[in-house]
Order: sequence, then C-alpha cells, then structure tokens
Amino acid sequence: MFAALSNLVPNPLHPAVVHLPIALTVLVPAFAVGALVAIRHGARPVRAWGITTALLATLSLSAWVSLETGADQEDRVERVVTEQAIHSHEEAAEAFLALSLLVLVIAGAGLLNGRIGTGARLAATAGTLALIVAGYRVGHSGGALVYQHGAASAYTSSASIPLTGERNAGGDHER
Repeated sequence: MFAALSNLVPNPLHPAVVHLPIALTVLVPAFAVGALVAIRHGARPVRAWGITTALLATLSLSAWVSLETGADQEDRVERVVTEQAIHSHEEAAEAFLALSLLVLVIAGAGLLNGRIGTGARLAATAGTLALIVAGYRVGHSGGALVYQHGAASAYTSSASIPLTGERNAGGDHER
C-alpha cells in the first residue's frame, strides 16, 4: 500500500510544493483588502479578517514545507549547481518564511476589535504587499537555479557528470 502511495508523490517534491506559497502570496493581499472593505461596511472583524488570517497561516505552513523540501534536495542539486546559487535561494526562502510568520502574528492581532485590531489589520495588509516582494525574490532565484544554472539536470539521467553550474556563451555547462 505504501509503495502505491509513494508513486503518487512527485520526485523531486520541492518543485511541486513551491507553487502553493507563490499562489497564496499573490492572492492574500486581495483577501486582506476585501476584508478591510467588509469590516468598514459592518462585518465583524473575526469573521471577515479570519479568512485572511487563515490564508496567512496556510501561506506560512506552505512556505515552511517548501523550505524543508528544498533542504532535503539540496545535496543532490549541489552536484550540478554552485553552492552560492543555492545558498542565495535558501536565504531568500528563509527571509520569506520569517516575514510570513511576522505578518501572520500581526494578522492574528487583527482579529481583535478596536484600535489595536484596526491597526493590526492595516499593518498586516501592508505586510502582504511586502510578502509579494519577498516572494518574488525567492521565485526569481529558484527560477534562476532551474533555467540558468540547470538544477533540473540533477534529476535527469545525464546528470552523472558533476557540473559547475555556470554556463558558457553557447548555453552548455562548463565542466
């Protein structure tokens, strides 16, 4: 039974899971603004802002899963990509996770009524915009790993020869 289930899990897993935090990063600001509008029109903060907070919790969890799956696959990818390129992507991902957790905590305070809740909701909404910038950095560096440095070749049969991760003018890896 476990063998059948393992066939359902993509290998490598990291590229499959990173798309959820990317999608949430783009969607959460719209939900935050929508919740602010709904509250302004009389909706209870717990009900309206709760959706945004739940999405931010899902974003933080999916960012953590993405970071963990990336770390699990780091050794294999280091055979074909420079350590510096991987380290840059990992640092951007760690910063994104930290920011998502900070925005989540602030959003949690936004569930309160009164000035504290209002201020927290406004701050968390601004934080969701900062998450777009941080998410772009992670996605851009991850894309560079795949499309400029050839990280995907770590999972192909032709990856038996270690590469430096640098490309020459013709697009081939230098050995």
